[in-house]
Amino acid sequence: MSVTRFVATLSLALGASLAANAQEQVLNLYSARHYQTDEALYANFTKATGIKINRVDTDDASLLNRLKTEGAASPADVVLLVDAARLAQAERDGLFRPIKSRELESRVPAQYRAIAGNEGTAWFGFSTRARLIVFNKSTVKRDEVARYEDLANPKHKGKVCTRSGSHPYNLSLFGALHERMGSAALETWLKAVVANMARAPKGGDTDQIKAVASGECQIALTNSYYLARMLLSSKPEDQAVVERIGVVMPNQGDAGTHMNIAGGAVARHSRNVAAAQAFLEYLASDSAQAYFANGNNEWPVVQSVLLGNRALDSLGSFKRETIPVAAVAANIGKVQQMLDRADYK
Repeated sequence: MSVTRFVATLSLALGASLAANAQEQVLNLYSARHYQTDEALYANFTKATGIKINRVDTDDASLLNRLKTEGAASPADVVLLVDAARLAQAERDGLFRPIKSRELESRVPAQYRAIAGNEGTAWFGFSTRARLIVFNKSTVKRDEVARYEDLANPKHKGKVCTRSGSHPYNLSLFGALHERMGSAALETWLKAVVANMARAPKGGDTDQIKAVASGECQIALTNSYYLARMLLSSKPEDQAVVERIGVVMPNQGDAGTHMNIAGGAVARHSRNVAAAQAFLEYLASDSAQAYFANGNNEWPVVQSVLLGNRALDSLGSFKRETIPVAAVAANIGKVQQMLDRADYK
């Protein structure tokens, strides 16, 4: 959807009275996204509509706590988060207002949104990222880590490193594996991964990539955008890391690579619902999708949108998991209990 078409759609969505006062409108955006390219994304919305965006930027946990604390007094109109598990938790906590939007339902694939019964859709994904396996090319062969299941192979004892098992990025992956394997098999897998660890879980995804390159461990998990940043970096130290590692899009022969999302919703107590919905519809437009995704080296959810991102292009085309992210997120509670029993810190 072009910006021109978006503006036309927006006028219908907001109605004549709101459009006439658009210059006076303010949309309160609570965002866990912190990417410079998003500035242009928001500026284009204001330019097209006259609606000013007032932003509160913080991390996901702080943002959700703030919404809970503010309660019905919250000024938030739109909430943007960067993980399906966090979106699902916010929905469970009653922080979102479901909406009905033909535009969003036609643009955002069903697997990347959460239906809230007859009320509409609770939240929508707007960009996707893959959970990849990286390996040390000097010590591990690609076909030895072709699947997530391979991380539990006893031959990899002392080779695996990850960030905390309870981090939302891992929780989402494990929630997806729960859908594939079932409870018993997943718990067995988690215990085997712990047994294969080179060290206790720590750090972020970039730290895992560097640990593989340095030889501290040999195999790790990372979100695709962390790798893409290093691929695009001009720093010699980053290029040295990239040279030492191999990358696998896991499970290409069966279920496909796990995909997580960044997404958004209308805040439960928004006083500007029409404009909030219009903003979410804007995020699904072709131009906004390019900004939204490229700002963090992610793939857009609208599959017709083409990106010119050489880091993502270098990863090639690949089979993606088709499990609905809402189903993945619904497994998180069970997964957390398994992590405790597996002693996966």
